[in-house]
Amino acid sequence: MGTIQSIRYPWMADGATIGVTAPSSGVDPSAHGLLEQVSERLGARGFTVEYGATAYTQNKAKSAPAAVRAQEFNAMIQDTGVDLIIPPWGGELLMEMVDQVDYEHLPAKWVLGYSDLSVLLLAITLKTGIATAHGTNIVDLRGEAPDETTAMWQTVLSTKAGESCVQRSSLHYQKDWVNDNPNVFNLTEPTYWRKVLPSGEIEPGGESDERFSGKTVMRGRLLAGCIDVVRHLIGTPYGDVRQFRAQYIPGEPVVWVLENCELNTADVRRSLVQMRLAGWFENCSGILFGRSPANKPVENYTIDDVYTDLAIELGLPIIIDIDCGHVPPQITLINGAYAEIEVEAGKGTVKQSFV
Repeated sequence: MGTIQSIRYPWMADGATIGVTAPSSGVDPSAHGLLEQVSERLGARGFTVEYGATAYTQNKAKSAPAAVRAQEFNAMIQDTGVDLIIPPWGGELLMEMVDQVDYEHLPAKWVLGYSDLSVLLLAITLKTGIATAHGTNIVDLRGEAPDETTAMWQTVLSTKAGESCVQRSSLHYQKDWVNDNPNVFNLTEPTYWRKVLPSGEIEPGGESDERFSGKTVMRGRLLAGCIDVVRHLIGTPYGDVRQFRAQYIPGEPVVWVLENCELNTADVRRSLVQMRLAGWFENCSGILFGRSPANKPVENYTIDDVYTDLAIELGLPIIIDIDCGHVPPQITLINGAYAEIEVEAGKGTVKQSFV
């Protein structure tokens, strides 16, 4: 076994320069106005936004060929004039370029995003021990007045190594998109983080039940991603969770945060079983699942059945419907950070320590 190394935490200063490259999908010409809005809004908040060529192109489910995407990402993250990277959004085929990232020469800079981007985020942290940020994409930062939950990305990425930051569950989440919303999100539905006990019992949303009273606490190193795509890292050099744990967090528990974009319930179940068989849930202290627009039942096998089966199988507490993923808003979760998650009566608190 090699020398134990520490997690490296990037830091974002005031007035940072944000690089926008598209390692997955770029923005079709018909939507280039969104990027202009991003520049205007973030510029008003003191940021400088620099766009790579891939941000403006999109064809055949990708911004550009894999080699082009990798070259631009490598150049941008190594550019001393760029302080952090926030891609426009996710997409479909980031997996094509994950093996072309120059992991050996990555500086400690934040990369922030979610969905297909979580493949890159998780691979960077597992391969290098550099913390990465699972949260908003840059197109969703174009609103006139960002909601409190999303806006915490600045606080989190400005937290220095050795320090901590605290985020709380949102008050409301979005059920339906509304076109031309000046604040981007349409937050109308009450947020409620539900508990799944190790026995498999699931808390009813918004209802009082003595079985679920009291506080559920999880502690461990966070690892997060979109289950649709991070599962494809299993068995590759970019998804070696065992090696990461041995090299960077030996003996420490992990808290997984997963969210589903498009999978039906049977596919979610297959993916979770594969993760278990690959050892991803070894020394796991709990799992958080984000709200999902998918989770279509197969026959009468529902997503709650999936959660019940997993909780019983692993003997772990699970929290569902958290602020993460494809149903906004979402908190900013740091791959590699030490987290303390507390959930009680539908409300959640996430404290992340950069240690």
